[in-house]
Amino acid sequence: MSRLPGGLGLLAAVAVTAGALAVLTSPALSRPRPAERLAALARDDGQVRFGVHPQWSQDDPDRYTARTAMRPYVYGEFVRFPYSSAVAAQLDRKAEQSAAADSTLLLTLEPHDGLSAVTDDILRDLTVTLRRWNEAGTAVLVRFAHEMNGSWYSWGQQPLQYVDTFRRVAQAVRAAPGSQILWSPNEGGGYPFEGGWFEAQPGTAAHAMLDTDADGSVTQSDDPYRPYYPGDEHVDWVGQSLYHFGDSYPWGENAVPEPGKFAAKLTGTYDGLAGDESALPDFHREYALRPGKPLAISETSALYNQGQAEVGSSNQQIKTAWLAQVFADDLPARFPGLRLIMWFEQDKLEPDVPGGATSWSLSRDPSLIQMFRRAVPSWLDERS
Repeated sequence: MSRLPGGLGLLAAVAVTAGALAVLTSPALSRPRPAERLAALARDDGQVRFGVHPQWSQDDPDRYTARTAMRPYVYGEFVRFPYSSAVAAQLDRKAEQSAAADSTLLLTLEPHDGLSAVTDDILRDLTVTLRRWNEAGTAVLVRFAHEMNGSWYSWGQQPLQYVDTFRRVAQAVRAAPGSQILWSPNEGGGYPFEGGWFEAQPGTAAHAMLDTDADGSVTQSDDPYRPYYPGDEHVDWVGQSLYHFGDSYPWGENAVPEPGKFAAKLTGTYDGLAGDESALPDFHREYALRPGKPLAISETSALYNQGQAEVGSSNQQIKTAWLAQVFADDLPARFPGLRLIMWFEQDKLEPDVPGGATSWSLSRDPSLIQMFRRAVPSWLDERS
């Protein structure tokens, strides 16, 4: 999740059809193998599957299902990579829980010690772990070093080293039969996200690579995706972090998202309160349709600033407006490459948001769950 201008993961399996949301069920006694589960997740069948990034310190699939009467296709987890033996044991448990819930694990690997820390030995261990999980029945979608086009992570804006490392990670992931690799930048609004600790500096090789229009500087006129793309042959899935943070930086105002914002951000046609971003590429067309890759909205939600609850719109108003766009009836027809949407189901402190305490989740507030069902009437019919 980004910290700078421009941007930044539900019971029986849920799918959006061209006309409405529908519920898909899998017989408990005939669970698909991990490779089959991943193939089904990516299948071009007019449906879009949904998942959540739960707050694992307080939640797990069983508790989430008991609280919401919903069961996601995918559960996401973020982990520092390489990880310790203690964290490895926790991941074993989460992989087991995901399989028991008939769900896929989306594992986001975060190389906070730098891309150089991802050694061949570490990658061999990763393959061994993924194979073990796959053999035990867990399908895994690995998202490595997400939001690499941002300036807020230690692996950010280093296109040459990032691409090389991603390709090595992809090879290690694909050596496990029930695992695939996901490439997932931040949506490009606000690029190049000036002011971050890891912003590419003028005079460096990275800065030169990011200057895609060769005008001597890196601006929003430069392509925020292409320098970081590892190549079609090294990518199984493509994705984006695509949030509603508000209308202007610094984020933190409780603002209802503008109509059409979600689709405009995804297609590079946004021109609104946050600025004119219409020079950006059409991510859906260029990275999903052109190469034939399944597309995930790897993280999404709409910001509600609990620290400024008395200012602006309510959490219900904000979430209702965003859900109406993210869960729109015509979503699969408009975005035929889209296969998965991951809701960021967490509340957290955001250091750069005035007031700090932000709520991204739906499921912690019963009124929001009911609001969600009202926003998606066909789902309410299926689940009531």
